[in-house]
Amino acid sequence: MHKLKILVIEDDKLAQAVMAKHLVAHSVDFADNKTAALKLIKNGSYNLYFVDLKLGKDDDFSGLTLLPSIKERGGYAVVMSSSDDEETVNKAYAFGCRDFYVKGNESENVALILAKYKHGNTLKNAEDIFSTEFITRDTETRQAVLDAFKYAPTGIPLLLLGPSGTGKTRLARLLHERSGREGAFVAINCSAYTEDLLEAELFGYRKGAFTGAQENRKGKLAQADRGTLFLDEIGSMSHNMQTKLLKAIEERVFYPVGSDKPEHSDFRIISATLENLQKLISNGKLRFDFFQRIHGYTVSLKPLCQRKDDIFPLIASLTKTGKRMSFSADAKAFLLEHKWPGNIRELKKFVELVSASEGVITLATVQKYLVQAVSCEDERVSLLTDTQYACALKLGLSETLDRMAWEIISRNLQENDGNKTRTMDQLKISTRALYSTIKKYGGEDGSEN
Repeated sequence: MHKLKILVIEDDKLAQAVMAKHLVAHSVDFADNKTAALKLIKNGSYNLYFVDLKLGKDDDFSGLTLLPSIKERGGYAVVMSSSDDEETVNKAYAFGCRDFYVKGNESENVALILAKYKHGNTLKNAEDIFSTEFITRDTETRQAVLDAFKYAPTGIPLLLLGPSGTGKTRLARLLHERSGREGAFVAINCSAYTEDLLEAELFGYRKGAFTGAQENRKGKLAQADRGTLFLDEIGSMSHNMQTKLLKAIEERVFYPVGSDKPEHSDFRIISATLENLQKLISNGKLRFDFFQRIHGYTVSLKPLCQRKDDIFPLIASLTKTGKRMSFSADAKAFLLEHKWPGNIRELKKFVELVSASEGVITLATVQKYLVQAVSCEDERVSLLTDTQYACALKLGLSETLDRMAWEIISRNLQENDGNKTRTMDQLKISTRALYSTIKKYGGEDGSEN
């Protein structure tokens, strides 16, 4: 955060020293009475004002009378007082303060106020956010992101929902950047690990805890101390793992694998999934108490097929440091009608493929790399091609269907960066079906581990 100009209106010298300690990175002036404060408010240009409720020995709440003058100057006023009854708090807000905190926890409260102030200024530049950091012209998506940003400086857990490739990881990182937390952004895809490996990745382990544990290793929870832990695909987590992580979230204490000494980490949770959470809960795959811990505020991101106005701004962003692209009218129309099942991830790969094209990109070029999706719900639509029919006559129906299955599975694995759990979910196939097809055509041994 850049250096702020701050006025602290406080008559207690010890309290002034405490505030000075927590605001050392900023330019701070102090006033210990109403007259001095009014003079500084009038002549200065401050970003933030910390106002003590009672100045001097009088009990007339004289600090509140300064709030209208601060409001006139466009300042952000924060009242910090030992008096916190409902009537006093209501009165402070009525006079124009933006926040009210009880004295005694300045270390945490001051940091939160600074983060909220920075966050508020960020939201004033929303147009810049949606043209550079999270590109979208869609009104609903913009509002969803802005609503999520309001909770960025808080410790409330956030849950991001939406199909694969809609920008959940990107949004999680932006929320961390606006949280004011000093620690790192640490991400893990829960579906990419077995239960044992996920536990080791999250909690860390000690040397000799299991075969291959040749040294101590810090887990994701420890890495995210004072930062953000992003749990992607939480719907794939086992009940046992949910129970262990629930305890760590509640207590901020955990045990590395192979250790009997607890470790502490002040991490903030952001979770994401492409699955229907209510269905997971009703099917018994997601513990309700675990769900309660991770869904403080929920954000739903729409698929790209419902955000057609974002397609060409995204293409422009993806090519801003490289070759700029021009599309023929019919090619543009095709791109707008495409279903984009892989969402932004699919669009990015498409841009990489057509970047080698010369001149205006034609419909034929676009069709070379994109297969228009058909509506599987429409029973009148034929999914059979002449080539597939000829193969069935030559190889037999069973072999042809197996080869088609492998092509679909192979493509889906590529789009999901090799994530087998996600592929099984999206294609609605069993573990046995996936690995038997991989074993037959993919050259792997078909092991499920």
